[in-house]
Amino acid sequence: MSEFTMEIDGVSLPLDEDGFLQEPDLWNEKVAQAFAAPEGIEGELTEEHWNVINYLREYYLKNQIAPMIRRLCKETGCNIKKIYELFPSGPAKGACKLAGLPKPTGCV
Repeated sequence: MSEFTMEIDGVSLPLDEDGFLQEPDLWNEKVAQAFAAPEGIEGELTEEHWNVINYLREYYLKNQIAPMIRRLCKETGCNIKKIYELFPSGPAKGACKLAGLPKPTGCV
């Protein structure tokens, strides 16, 4: 078990040393919202945020890897500039973290 954890609704969620959720199956929308402020996102997550988050989760659950940034942009209709507007810490650190994915190793 990780020495890093986050507690949401009485459930202790193991995180890696970079704050990424270690068990994607424990993710829910409250987890995404809890990660939002530390990643530079103010207020409630918008429909555009959820569009990216849900795409990342679906892709990861199907392929066991995060999509490349080009695919993410194409499939969500958000260009790279928009991704950075939505997720100031970027597609890998911000978007993947909010989606409950493990820290990406490739170029997301």
